[in-house]
Amino acid sequence: MELHIRKILVPVDFSDNSKAALKIAFQFGSIFQAELVLIHVIEPIFYPPDFTLGQITLPTMDTKDIETQVYQELTKLVLMEIEGKLQSKIIIRSGKPFSEIIDTAAEEDVDLIIISSHGQSGVEQILFGSTSEKVIRKAPCPVLTLRDPLKGFDYRQALQT
Repeated sequence: MELHIRKILVPVDFSDNSKAALKIAFQFGSIFQAELVLIHVIEPIFYPPDFTLGQITLPTMDTKDIETQVYQELTKLVLMEIEGKLQSKIIIRSGKPFSEIIDTAAEEDVDLIIISSHGQSGVEQILFGSTSEKVIRKAPCPVLTLRDPLKGFDYRQALQT
């Protein structure tokens, strides 16, 4: 059986770990001449006004402004890490990160997801489990999970190059 990897999905939350995952995805992509699909998920912020109503969503900024900023930052990453070397695509979604990552993997028919095990989650990770754990359990394709420190790969040093 021959391994064919045509598309690799890389969730990017702009943490150092997710940028390191992009570097590893680039290496995989170069070996297989695969397209890299970068996804960033804008998660709505929920505020509990009082305990009788449950949670409600309040916008912190205009959604278009956020999407524009995210697109600009992802474009910079593509220019620095990928441009001209591999085919790439940027996707920006809004919702629960694990759900959007899984849905995008299915919609884009990706062959591999490369995700860092620790991103920018914080308290949510403690209470509800990490995004990467949920992606691993429900993804429609194999998932390569990278953790810090990654044996043989110092992301801090790689980010400086």
